[in-house]
Amino acid sequence: MTRISLLSAAHDQLRDTLKPGDIAIDATIGNGHDTLFLAEQVSPSGHVYGFDIQPDAIAATRKKIPALLINSLTLFNVSHAEMANKIPVHLHGNIKAIMFNLGYLPGGDKSIITLTDTTLTALNVASQILTADNGIITVLAYPGHSGGAEETDQVQSWCQQLDPNQFSFNTLYSTEHKDSAPRLFVIRKRL
Repeated sequence: MTRISLLSAAHDQLRDTLKPGDIAIDATIGNGHDTLFLAEQVSPSGHVYGFDIQPDAIAATRKKIPALLINSLTLFNVSHAEMANKIPVHLHGNIKAIMFNLGYLPGGDKSIITLTDTTLTALNVASQILTADNGIITVLAYPGHSGGAEETDQVQSWCQQLDPNQFSFNTLYSTEHKDSAPRLFVIRKRL
């Protein structure tokens, strides 16, 4: 089986959904690659909200965003589990896309990882604040690191428990379907 880039696959899914003026969330900004991608899709009239617990991630993302996109961005140095408290209430139900890239900050401290409990809290919030107008959540999960297998299994269970009348989901693998293989969960909210 040919190896595919799950990050590119996530971007392809979102590129087909997002348009200027939309509101998007990068729930785990990391080094800012997804944040930049989202800002490029929704600018100049849309907005991206980003979350990360590491100040280094916030700093790296600020450096990556070109000046012409900076006004389309609000970054929070808090857990993705705080989304409901940080996203303005009038935007709840109007978020077009939410990206999660789980695990640890590439190039950072590998002992600081996303945690299953906060990720599940964030996913519950994400499913509630997502628009019903073709809203999409992407979750890139990595079971190969310490804590990653449990988190990936719990995300998969969460997806399987979604109401099929309200959501659809599918899972993409970078290579063959193996328990240790990274995977991309794509969740869409039905009209």
